[in-house]
Order: sequence, then structure tokens, then C-alpha cells
Amino acid sequence: MAAHPRLLHTVLDAVDVRREAEFWRELLGLVYRAGDEVPPDGPAADDADWLVLTHPDGRRCLAVQQVAEQPRSTWPSQDVPQQLHLDLTVTDLAELAAQHDRAVALGATVLLDRTDDPDEPLWVLADPEGHPFCIFVG
Repeated sequence: MAAHPRLLHTVLDAVDVRREAEFWRELLGLVYRAGDEVPPDGPAADDADWLVLTHPDGRRCLAVQQVAEQPRSTWPSQDVPQQLHLDLTVTDLAELAAQHDRAVALGATVLLDRTDDPDEPLWVLADPEGHPFCIFVG
């Protein structure tokens, strides 16, 4: 018997499951679990309500599950708290800027710009479904 359970993946709720999965797939360089790929007939033929993303070597990373509605986090206001957030790291300020630009181009919105912090420059962004995440030099 194992001493501890093993974390399989983090699950994100989303109204638009495919849009959410595509955002994270593109941002993190993930791949779909076999059978979860975009249908050959395109996204319009997609009725997925659960998608799994893995690292290229097959290790699970994220799953996205369908919900009927989901209020967006209002962070930094606590009216609707973050409930969860992901931390992503980069090696330097140039990569921080490049990854910020990529995330925004993929549909992220900026919640906080703290790139002028000498101790921990970072961006807080929200994915297309409103889940906050941080990208920082670390």
C-alpha cells in the first residue's frame, strides 16, 4: 500500500470546455489524452464535457469539466474569490514579457501587473473562464 495518494491532475470547471482546454494546451505546450482531441469535423461538432491534457510524455496535468455556469473571480476583490490559482514560472524578465504576450493572445485577461517588483516580478492573469494564474520569474 502506498503511504500517500498521488495527485493525478488539477480539474478546472468551465462553461466552454474546449476553449478552456485549448487555452491551457497552447499556453503550456500540453497535448490531449488519446480520444480527447478536437473532432475531425471541427469545434462545432464538439460535445465534450470532460477533457484531459497531458505533458508530451503522457503524464497528466490538467482536466477540464463542463459546468452550466460559473461566476468569474473578482480577484483582488473577495466578492467571488479565486478558489484556486496556478503558479507558472519563467527564467527571466524577457521570458516573462513574452509569456504574458502569449497568454493575452490566447485569450487571457490581465488582473495585476507587478513586473516592477524587484523581488518577484509577476503578472496575474485570468484564463478565458476567469481562473486566475500567475506567471513570475522564479
